[in-house]
Amino acid sequence: SMGETVYAAAKGGLIAFTKSLARELARYQINVNCVCPGPTDTPLFQRQPERMKQALTRAIPFRRIAQPIEIAQAVLFFLSRRSDYITGQVLSVSGGLTMAD
Repeated sequence: SMGETVYAAAKGGLIAFTKSLARELARYQINVNCVCPGPTDTPLFQRQPERMKQALTRAIPFRRIAQPIEIAQAVLFFLSRRSDYITGQVLSVSGGLTMAD
């Protein structure tokens, strides 16, 4: 669909940037990670056609759309001391959408 190429290029670039920057900054003990949210219940999502929202929900193994707080919690994890030994990683917060068939 329209705009998919630009989205894919931007996302791929951001992931490559995350991993490259993580390699460069690891010697300084600086972590660089990326959170990739799946469909999330935001005003933008709510403006989508109902059939598109239903199709996305069916495609997600958890059968629901993420709440913004769930994305925020993933970001907070990367900001916490619990992620001190994690760098260069991409965390998909998508209810399993990215591993679905």
